[in-house]
Amino acid sequence: MLEYLRFFFDSGLLVLILMVQLIIYPSFLHYEPKRLLIWHAAYTGKIALIVLPLMFGQLSIALFQVYQAQDFDTIFYAAIVLILWVTTLTKFAPMHGQISNGKTDEIFLKKLVHLNWIRTLLWSVLFIHTLSKLSF
Repeated sequence: MLEYLRFFFDSGLLVLILMVQLIIYPSFLHYEPKRLLIWHAAYTGKIALIVLPLMFGQLSIALFQVYQAQDFDTIFYAAIVLILWVTTLTKFAPMHGQISNGKTDEIFLKKLVHLNWIRTLLWSVLFIHTLSKLSF
């Protein structure tokens, strides 16, 4: 049962990060700075309603599974989840703060898209890892 819940969180976060990486973040480059500030304020509030429950769910499962069994699979999974949390909190949240404060130049926005490939790759790895452990 827990494996299927983990699959739910991992697949939800994979779909979400793919949408962010391929559609949402690149679209920031097509806004005029004033319009981006308006859109970004709305976007960050709404996306948090989706991201936070998924990330907390994923973190909870990762920690619980490590508590249950300290094997390579659970430690590997939990380590990647923790890396994603640290990266999100220390790099991406501050970048969104900078956008909210008016940093909307093309170089900065392209950096956001470029750096986000790290999270896209890591959430893809988590999804594939979880999928490989499931038996349907």
